[in-house]
Amino acid sequence: MYDFDSLPDRFGTGSLKWDECAPGELPMWVADMDFPAAPEIRKAIADRAAQGVYGYNIIPDEWSRAYIRWWRDRHGFEMSPDWLIFCAGVVPAISTCVRKLTTPAEKVLIETPVYNIFFNSILNNGRVPLEVPLFRDAEGRYHRDLEALEKAMADPQVTLMILCNPHNPVGRLWPAEELAAIGDFAKKYGVTVISDEIHCDLTDPGKSYVPFASVSDTCRQVSVTCLAPTKTFNIAGIQTAAVCVPEPGLRHKVWRGLNTDEVAEPNTFAVPAAVAAFEKGGPWLDELREYIFQNKLLAVDALRALNIPVTPSEATYLLWLDCSGVTDDTGELCDFIRSETGLVLSPGAQFGGDGRYFARLNLATSRSRLRDALSRLTRALNARR
Repeated sequence: MYDFDSLPDRFGTGSLKWDECAPGELPMWVADMDFPAAPEIRKAIADRAAQGVYGYNIIPDEWSRAYIRWWRDRHGFEMSPDWLIFCAGVVPAISTCVRKLTTPAEKVLIETPVYNIFFNSILNNGRVPLEVPLFRDAEGRYHRDLEALEKAMADPQVTLMILCNPHNPVGRLWPAEELAAIGDFAKKYGVTVISDEIHCDLTDPGKSYVPFASVSDTCRQVSVTCLAPTKTFNIAGIQTAAVCVPEPGLRHKVWRGLNTDEVAEPNTFAVPAAVAAFEKGGPWLDELREYIFQNKLLAVDALRALNIPVTPSEATYLLWLDCSGVTDDTGELCDFIRSETGLVLSPGAQFGGDGRYFARLNLATSRSRLRDALSRLTRALNARR
């Protein structure tokens, strides 16, 4: 039903992904898809724009109903309307929670390598990131060390953990028993868990994620879950998201923080875009997931031929490339690849942990553009070697 092979030219549109690059360069870095949003979402935005008046907006009941139905039907998690608070984005929500739920110089636990903006939300607010590294098995698949995690949570200076579920950049879907253990540790040591679940719908076909708050009563009581249609449906510029906070006392603190930071009011298109995504975007998403999965298979085969191992992944449209056989500094390597071929990748050091040995590749583009990227990467690595 949907065409993922025909892409618009995004140069000159104010795109962070494309207009940070020179003509002829190929950006495969930031987590931004090249696909236009689902037609149903574009129609909802156009219909709202056609009204011609763009004043202040309320958050109608249909907004929370759309979230509730989606998570119930897609993920088997039943939310209550009063658990949900509108916010302008997942990152603003995380930064608000860091400010509201911790005090300066306290530690915020993260499992690295992890989404680099977590570091910004912690450091920019005068808190200290405490890294608990993930470790890899013989196949390159990442796992968490629950013993090390509990030891870190027992530190009285740790009052907050930011969980990435599913995990960016390594593509892990965390099992329910591990999420339950995190909840138990958090309750035992008085730690609040922020669960960033923005990638939750971008799983491989046949795979599904486990919402942190769905695992147990304990997980519900200690958690703030960040949700959004923006990554899934490529509408990040619309600035629409939600936080789910079941525990009333914690919810009040988060609600106050979001309102104090002035990120709790929707712009003109935030509600209609989200409602259209969750009410009508399912068929588009199912086709998108299959398309991205085929891109993943294509890329893995090509990278295997280049002796670049790919971290086994079950979620996101991002591949975590093991470049340790080529360099121990992917910052320098990514600069070389860009200068040689114009291909732009994300160097891994910014994600912490063992990231300096890795680069991140965005697969959410057309098949022809992906082949171009893989060809450029081949040329650059051959020149390097």
